[in-house]
Amino acid sequence: MFKEGSATPTLVKREDYTPPPFWIDTVDLTFDLDPAKTRVLSKMHIRRNADAAADAALRLEGVELNLARVLVNGAGCSFKMDGETLVLDGLPFECDLEIFTTCNPSKNTSLTGLYVSQDTFFTQCEAEGFRRITYFLDRPDVMASYSVTLRADKALYPVLLSNGNLVESGDLPEGKHFAKWIDPHKKPCYLFALVAGKLVAREQRITSRSGKDHLLQVFVRPGDLDKTEHAMNSLMASVAWDEARFNLPLDLERFMIVATSDFNMGAMENKGLNIFNTKYVLANPATATDVDYANIESVVGHEYFHNWTGNRITCRDWFQLSLKEGLTVFRDQEFSQDLCPNPSARAVKRIEDVRVLRQAQFPEDAGPMAHPVRPDQYQEINNFYTVTIYEKGAEVVRMMQSLVGRSGFTKGMAEYFKRHDGQAVTCDDFANAIAAANPGSALQKLLPQFLRWYAQAGTPRVAAKGVYDAAAQTYTLSLTQTCPPTPGQPNKEPFVLPLALGLLNPTTGQDMALQLAHEAQPVHGQRTIVLTQAQEVLQFIGVPTEPVPSLFRGFSAPVILEFDYSEDQLLALLGADNDPFNRWEAAQRLAMQAALNAMHLIASRADSMPSIGHFDTKNFVQSKFVAALREVLRDASLDAAFKELVLTLPSETYIAEQLEAVDPQAIHAVREGMRHALAVALHDDWAATYEANKDTGSYTPDAVQAGRRSLANLALHMLCLGSEGQAREVWHGKAYQRFKDAGNMTDRFGALSALVASRSQHAEPALAKFHSLFQQEALVIDKWFALQAGSSDAGGDILPKVRTLMQHPDFNIKNPNRARSLIFSYCSANPAAFHRADAAGYVFWADQVLALDALNPQVAARLARALDRWKKLAQPYQDAAKHAIERVAAKSDLSSDVREVVSRALAV
Repeated sequence: MFKEGSATPTLVKREDYTPPPFWIDTVDLTFDLDPAKTRVLSKMHIRRNADAAADAALRLEGVELNLARVLVNGAGCSFKMDGETLVLDGLPFECDLEIFTTCNPSKNTSLTGLYVSQDTFFTQCEAEGFRRITYFLDRPDVMASYSVTLRADKALYPVLLSNGNLVESGDLPEGKHFAKWIDPHKKPCYLFALVAGKLVAREQRITSRSGKDHLLQVFVRPGDLDKTEHAMNSLMASVAWDEARFNLPLDLERFMIVATSDFNMGAMENKGLNIFNTKYVLANPATATDVDYANIESVVGHEYFHNWTGNRITCRDWFQLSLKEGLTVFRDQEFSQDLCPNPSARAVKRIEDVRVLRQAQFPEDAGPMAHPVRPDQYQEINNFYTVTIYEKGAEVVRMMQSLVGRSGFTKGMAEYFKRHDGQAVTCDDFANAIAAANPGSALQKLLPQFLRWYAQAGTPRVAAKGVYDAAAQTYTLSLTQTCPPTPGQPNKEPFVLPLALGLLNPTTGQDMALQLAHEAQPVHGQRTIVLTQAQEVLQFIGVPTEPVPSLFRGFSAPVILEFDYSEDQLLALLGADNDPFNRWEAAQRLAMQAALNAMHLIASRADSMPSIGHFDTKNFVQSKFVAALREVLRDASLDAAFKELVLTLPSETYIAEQLEAVDPQAIHAVREGMRHALAVALHDDWAATYEANKDTGSYTPDAVQAGRRSLANLALHMLCLGSEGQAREVWHGKAYQRFKDAGNMTDRFGALSALVASRSQHAEPALAKFHSLFQQEALVIDKWFALQAGSSDAGGDILPKVRTLMQHPDFNIKNPNRARSLIFSYCSANPAAFHRADAAGYVFWADQVLALDALNPQVAARLARALDRWKKLAQPYQDAAKHAIERVAAKSDLSSDVREVVSRALAV
């Protein structure tokens, strides 16, 4: 099979952007759908770009297409093929172009373009999949009006869907039928979609604020309709929120969501016809956890919000990807926060979002794949659908809102649509619109410097030092910002950093009034100061006692804060800061310091294999930190969800980021030692917490109930882990009984996870029963695979288990969800089991990257990134990892997706 990019990859540079030599005004597509031979007739009206050279050829991209006919104004014409590119010279200024091709969707395992999954046709065209459907100018700045006619066997494919509005349908001879769809809005080809198959729909009619009626539909396979209520409720909430918050109404007669189990991404925002991974649509209490429910709400919102931020205004080129993705992640985060019932739930959502950024994006910013929010170059665009583009991009948008205010940001969005609706634009265009709508704002004044967030890679570090002068009652805060070198960017200029801060009185726990030396009046409570220089000094006057600084409240800028907090200062923040984020952050810092101290102890015992026994349990249990965590558990004023976050230790991945040389076994030993110590030290409090939160009544996925379940499951986990002797048997028995009796998947899977993590004698019977109960539920079986692949290693037993599970009848490497659930859970989410001293984990990784690359390069490239930080590993892991990467890189016919990842990893 031909694989894109198997030849020498081309480096695409942002500075080389030029508009296309032709524009495509209208596209009329006719599909005769057949799994082995689909016929595609494309009729386009094209016109030469007036700014292009008069003799410029029209070059249309295509992949794995069989070309049958090319007509210009209804007549034959001369053309040539340059590889798989169709080249037409000497075209008139304006003409009608007709192209007839065939393709084989049943053999398209890449899941891009047009493909077949479980006897149903689907498309995935972002970023460059449309070229697998027909020859085209496959780039986002070519926006056209689409008319689509679908023809297929009526018995096999009774549902025929495409973008826009259904204008005609009916029967055809020989048992076939047709449907014609017209999209009233111009769009780039990456937003094209079609679906054809045996599907059923949940439908809901709504009336917008403007009084217009719309039809909402969620299409799934027969038998899954009972799992679509939450997705529909999330869609209705999204439509209402976008119109209320930004005055952006639904602009189509209908809006459709279709779910498929074979999908590379989470979902795709095709205009009016969103195609989703089933993971982000299907849910009922018996099969989905609270986390699943929250993810569905977020992703449904995200894809719907793209209807305006991405579809109505799209990207000029793929370097501007964060224009739509960063902005829309910010919008879906705001949506989920606005649905929260109270400020505490909003804070929990914010902490969860920041945790993703720190655990995934900060490492990316520090590794070989580091790139700016707006990259300058790429070999394969699919590799740039990253946490930097999405999550860091969202933080950049959030800082814009901080600099202009919530209402100012709403005004800026209105200006953005006034200027650019229906256009393909850049990140600069968006920032300019927000700034222009807010004259005199910090963003408007600092815009050129603020745009460095789009141009510079890396995570800024802010070193802060505070000095208190008791006699003068002043507190001087010195701040220095730096950003480490990243590939291609050795030197960085200062960023614009919104610093939300307060000064905490350590005695009263209250915020002090803040008055800078040059100010006439103090400001009470939190304030935001905008940092712009490499070094700045803030002097506060009228400070009656030495304060505890609470810096970057709410994570007001995506930075790493370096402040030499004492233990007592962190305990003060944990106990009393009125900013929930920094209370949680104080707990994280205290836990991290304990972990790093233990790591130093292990390093001093280099003659032995790291183990939990190396952790100084006695001193940890007697520490002020553990006492503070006990108070958090007992504090009736705190929400359960917040308690769960505070009592959860930093991940092994995040601990690794704090180290110069990473020994995954040592990190695992330390974290497991800390968990076991917490389990033992707080045993009675865990038991009381479990009893107080274990029953939540009739299931609803709201934030309060979900928080209680998360805390109860953490408590049960700790009780199974930390109990000894007869108590161990009792708690393992209770966990097994909860597993069997649970009325919802959150409680059932929480109990199962506790049994597996504690290596209970009930674990294997519970795993077998779980599989038996849910073997017909693909998404639940994904959880079953992932739990086993991600469980704690003991004597190297996880890799053999993973290999065995790959032979399981339910495992299918061609399905991205299933591959992620097993292979990725082991290689990317279980560091101690993956990074083995005998290098067997790396051998397994290389085998699977190569196997997946032959099937689905996008998924393979994601797996390849599990080792892109190999240089940070200690020996013997480093050399073994490099050898595995070199083995993959030596494959002559690698896809461009994988080759870019491994070549950049080796180049560092």
